[in-house]
Amino acid sequence: MTSKTITTLLLVGSLSVNAAWAEGSYRNRDAKNPHDLGEGTYPIPYQLPTVAEISQQLKQVRDYLEAASPRRVMDRETGETISDFTVPLASATLDGGKAGNGIISYEMGVVYSGMLYAGAVTGDPRFNRFVEDRLQFIHQHLPYFRAVGEKHGVQRGDFFKIIAPTKLDDCGAMTTALIRARLAGLGPDLTDVITPWAEWIGQRQFRLADGTLARKHPQPESVWADDFYMAVPALAELGRMTGERKWFDDAVRNALGMSERLFNPQNRLYTHGWSSNHPDAPQFYWGRGMGWTVMAMCDLLDVLPSDHPGYQPVLAQLRAALRGAAQYQSGAGFWHQLMDRPDSFYETSATAMFTYAIAHAINQGWISPTIYGPIAQAGWCALSSKIDWAGRIEGGVVATNYASDATYYYHRPMHFAALQGYGPALLAGAEMIKLLQNPAIEIRYEGRTYYYSPKVADGKN
Repeated sequence: MTSKTITTLLLVGSLSVNAAWAEGSYRNRDAKNPHDLGEGTYPIPYQLPTVAEISQQLKQVRDYLEAASPRRVMDRETGETISDFTVPLASATLDGGKAGNGIISYEMGVVYSGMLYAGAVTGDPRFNRFVEDRLQFIHQHLPYFRAVGEKHGVQRGDFFKIIAPTKLDDCGAMTTALIRARLAGLGPDLTDVITPWAEWIGQRQFRLADGTLARKHPQPESVWADDFYMAVPALAELGRMTGERKWFDDAVRNALGMSERLFNPQNRLYTHGWSSNHPDAPQFYWGRGMGWTVMAMCDLLDVLPSDHPGYQPVLAQLRAALRGAAQYQSGAGFWHQLMDRPDSFYETSATAMFTYAIAHAINQGWISPTIYGPIAQAGWCALSSKIDWAGRIEGGVVATNYASDATYYYHRPMHFAALQGYGPALLAGAEMIKLLQNPAIEIRYEGRTYYYSPKVADGKN
């Protein structure tokens, strides 16, 4: 090898290192010396966010969703607005809006929970009003759609998820949100909605022999990570609303039963699905699927009595899962579409879910702020970079089935209209505000990074 070749290789190597170092377009505003050679650049706004900044982005998301989820009954065949509710039309349906999810869907259920939480944390009544307006619309128009069903039989459309639910997606996340609104004293009395949904979740949804909620597809007995969130929070909230222990018992049974089948203790990740006839099938650790699991365990622990025998096992499971999630956060603060495959794309809805769950667990005292605080902060910085001026959230993957090949997961489309990430983003932002304002934690920028330290009684750490 000639000296010229060696020089060329060294130059290329140097350029490659410099290119990687200079890859990011953001500088940390908390670094006081912009010429500090020890301070790099970042692909996300790596900085301590402010309450005002987060609140503004939450407001933008709310405003986008206000416009994207209209309250309108329409004729499916003509697209015209229906205003005469004396004549039940078989073609009557809800306007799905820009996102195509209407106002009765599991995606909107998570949005309602996010709005309620953002309203409680920020004190802005417009978040609660978003929920109240839509619940009032449901209350007002449910009798009309019951009349449609009586005259024409079960039809397509959101209201028939109430009248004739067929799966957990129809009712789980919505039940959770409706109970939370009810217990907060917001909106109309929707007992006539909660009751049939509770019956479906508690008695009619297909289960395995040990009581774990499951599906009959794509295999005859399949457990999906998605159903962790579609079932467990609703069961827990039914326990809180009724005071009946059976609901809490069922929530714990499902949290632990699903974990037994889906959680890999070696890498501390949840696979997307499990089937009884192929229990040793290859595992695909889909980001949003695992996100549903940690959010659901947070929801359960929030309302489960601390003396319940399932409390400590669920808490231990959540801690293990959050350790696994934290281990697989990317260098850009995002989590990947497939958790353990860094060549899969960054995915925003999963990033929102893990940011929320980690920040929430810190605020609840379940995990260490010293270890996990910077991870939650980096997650929010990544997520915030995907919220545009109009409140649209970019980089969220569309609906995704439990699949048996990696190619499917790698090539799912992403679109701002994928509503699955909006509720988690509201939850994540609200939880980050609580973390920034947590009186038990001091946040320091030191050595070009961040330290979250618990405060002691005398104010020193």
